[in-house]
Amino acid sequence: MSTKTVLIVDDRTSTLKVIRAILEDEGYTVFQATSSEEALQIYHQNDGIDVVLSDMKLPGKDGLALYRLMSRISNPPPFVIMTAHGTVKSAVQALKEGVTHYLIKPLDYEELIIVLDKAVREYAQARELIALKAQVNAENTFHGIIGADSRMKHIFDMVRTVGATDASVLIYGETGTGKELLAKALHQESPRRNSAMVCINSAALTESLLEAEMFGYVKGAFTGAISDRKGRVELADQGTLFLDEIGHMSLGLQSKLLRFLQEMAFEPVGGTTSRNVDVRIIAATNLDLHAEIKAGRFLNDLLYRIEVVPIRVPALRKRRNDICLLVDHFIRVFARQYNKPVQKVDPQAMRILIDYNWPGNVRELKNSVARAMILSKNTTLTVEDLPSKILAESGHPEQIAGMSIIQGLPGSGVTLRQMETELIQKTLEKHHGNKSLTAQSLGISRKTLYEKIDRYGLAHTEGVVSGESEQ
Repeated sequence: MSTKTVLIVDDRTSTLKVIRAILEDEGYTVFQATSSEEALQIYHQNDGIDVVLSDMKLPGKDGLALYRLMSRISNPPPFVIMTAHGTVKSAVQALKEGVTHYLIKPLDYEELIIVLDKAVREYAQARELIALKAQVNAENTFHGIIGADSRMKHIFDMVRTVGATDASVLIYGETGTGKELLAKALHQESPRRNSAMVCINSAALTESLLEAEMFGYVKGAFTGAISDRKGRVELADQGTLFLDEIGHMSLGLQSKLLRFLQEMAFEPVGGTTSRNVDVRIIAATNLDLHAEIKAGRFLNDLLYRIEVVPIRVPALRKRRNDICLLVDHFIRVFARQYNKPVQKVDPQAMRILIDYNWPGNVRELKNSVARAMILSKNTTLTVEDLPSKILAESGHPEQIAGMSIIQGLPGSGVTLRQMETELIQKTLEKHHGNKSLTAQSLGISRKTLYEKIDRYGLAHTEGVVSGESEQ
């Protein structure tokens, strides 16, 4: 039984008949359509189509429009365009947008078979890679937290062990490392998972508002308190109370929190009657609380209460091997969210992402991938899609070359020729005069690079090209 399936789209039934006969002889299962609308309907009704072969000129939506619609489908099949000589320009545009290949009519049927077979093989390999990535991601994902680094694996083991208890946990970590996700994982691993997990951000409110938010208040406790209101502590009864950024809590409120933790009882603001609750405490901070104690900004006794088990989340720059996993995950998320055809990152862009220090950690990486996805017009994220800050701080040669002439720009400005000359010269220096690597880095052909070197007189620049050994 054939394992190759093709969908042919052409408004000429005679063309469909001939191509169908040829491909069936080659072992293909063939579906055919005479319009983009019919092609989409057939595609959605039949699983496992391995390649689409479409004419450029179709009634209604043309072949390129059909490709654009299909590229929005999750893991779309390869798309091959057939075009007459007069529409080669459109076919080239299609290639720029991600079409797999184009064939000139009248077709060379030997070439047709070679192109389709190659597309089917590569599609099968891509699906295998996707399945492998899914398996890897599943193995390295813990309650939505992605990490293959040994330190993250150790944290996951700690969460499984500690989560089953009622021990108080203090999570240390820089901003953006995913402390709240770990707190949620601890809650999900606990016997309290079917009750609420209630969060309080200690850095977001003033002392008086935070106290009212934590413990609630009674009617008339202050201006605007027109009725009784339960606080987060009471809402978390039988569940988990997560105190985020606890290091920013005032000393006065720390004392009240300590009293509550000692007795598991509290009084609402303006109230006189104590209320008892049963909550498990998880706290998080981006500060060194031991240093805060020495500075007189944090209570020693409170730290003893909340730090029964400390967990320290490593910064992203200390687990760089996880960056590829995270980028792959965010691409899948944002491809669905923004309806974008992006499926991967090219190696050069990924290298820059891995080398960047990520002061904002996973949160910054997530936002950077989202921005790149939104702005990208291709199926692959490239260096050009990355934020300029990342390119500059990563020492990317093209970015440095461009910035060096723009920074301190003279009042008279600079010409495009001056900028392009310096860009080429800096990139040549970066690659020690190797023109092959320079052309690749600049995204131009070697022929174009040679022409520009000759035009701008760079061949005579001392130390740039002399002594070159091509690789």
